[in-house]
Amino acid sequence: MSKDIGITVKKNDDFSEWYTQVVLKAGLVDYVSAKGFIVLRPYGYSIWESIKETADRRFKETGHQNAFLPVLIPESLLGKESEHFEGFKPEVFWVTHSGNDELSERLALRPTSETLAYDIFSRWVRSYRDLPLKLNFWNSALRAEIKATKPLIRTSEFLWQEGHTVHATGEEAEKEVMIILEIYRVIMENHLAIPVIVGKKSDKEKFVGAVYTTTLEALMVDGKALQMGTSHHLGQNFSKPFNIKFLGTDDKEHYAWQTSWGISWRLIGALIMVHGDDKGLVLPPKVAPIQIVIVPILYGDKEKAQILDKAKQIKDLLSEFRVHIDDRLEFTPGYKFNDWEMKGIPLRLEIGPKDLEKKSVMLVRRDTGSKTGIADSEVKDKVKVILQEIQDNLYKRAKEFLENNTDSTSDYDKFKQMVEKGGFIKASWCGNMECEVKIKEETGADIRVIPFNQDPVSQCIYCKKQGKHMVYFARGY
Repeated sequence: MSKDIGITVKKNDDFSEWYTQVVLKAGLVDYVSAKGFIVLRPYGYSIWESIKETADRRFKETGHQNAFLPVLIPESLLGKESEHFEGFKPEVFWVTHSGNDELSERLALRPTSETLAYDIFSRWVRSYRDLPLKLNFWNSALRAEIKATKPLIRTSEFLWQEGHTVHATGEEAEKEVMIILEIYRVIMENHLAIPVIVGKKSDKEKFVGAVYTTTLEALMVDGKALQMGTSHHLGQNFSKPFNIKFLGTDDKEHYAWQTSWGISWRLIGALIMVHGDDKGLVLPPKVAPIQIVIVPILYGDKEKAQILDKAKQIKDLLSEFRVHIDDRLEFTPGYKFNDWEMKGIPLRLEIGPKDLEKKSVMLVRRDTGSKTGIADSEVKDKVKVILQEIQDNLYKRAKEFLENNTDSTSDYDKFKQMVEKGGFIKASWCGNMECEVKIKEETGADIRVIPFNQDPVSQCIYCKKQGKHMVYFARGY
């Protein structure tokens, strides 16, 4: 493969350039003329569909329904929950005209849908019989990310799902928060093969308008943290300004309790950064749009028809998997091998004249590059085992990286050195936002997560007062 086609930089030499080349050359995304926006190409969208189908199934299994919301939100609605509005105001795109006519009220292009949804919910919820209301929306959101953009990680428009629920009690809402958090964790660890640290955000970092935010944080190979998904307990912070009330079983009116939660296409970005290598993508089998690619070795007309026929027979044999036959005649086998490696296909099956003669196929793993020749009769069982091995191996490697790049300290000077190196830093924190702000100003590191599983605490890393929480610090995206 020519240098213009393949990845021209190594992942460890120039991570940012490597990432950009992978997303472009693997055919995931492309740029458009509007700064901060990208187009998701069919291959990239197919990965999103794989994630979406898994999440959507789990949502429906837990009683959630899909619906649709418009993209425009009147400014007066955004202002109903003042803290929420002020938090998003710097990121909002505004529509001010309809044709040549100026609008009487500005319309915001959806940064998130709480205010619009909850204005509607106030009309839908009347009685305890209407609860719980559990809706999910697959849509896009727009936030002004003009200065520091990164495809699939930080763009001005992104695909995501946002769930919004209404409950009769705070306990029900808190249970919902944790149900969604567990769904997300399973998707990330069991499907994307990316280990995450689960816990709460600090008050400084929580979703604006929430009582608290739970989060799933992952560590990228460049040592930066990435917020993979969040689930928010909104309490009654939105039900009161939006007048979402219901008649309870006690014949009295009560304000409802609410949650919201979401994941976005940045999960694809995480997949690239965590698992990719110098050849391009490495996709976990569970989310790979193509799990197996069959490459017939067709150098000439000799035995060509027989090899293609065998490839089709193998594909039919593997019908329970997502299989593609690359029978393009205009490219050499070597080109095809490199092309599919860059696209991250977990397993490649090669069939040539010698394989035809031996009644065997050659299996090539994307994660390790190892090659194994197996008899035709063993293909189905062997492929199933190897795909699971690849899935497990990718998670194991990512878990080892996370563990090897997570350290702890109680010394602030050492802490600053560790921040420069990258990775998660576990340290005690007193719970005072002033310490949190100072650490951010002096090091660029945030409190990424206050884990549910707490280690013993000592003195606060900054002020040296007694700590309240053991937290994970890191610079992040």
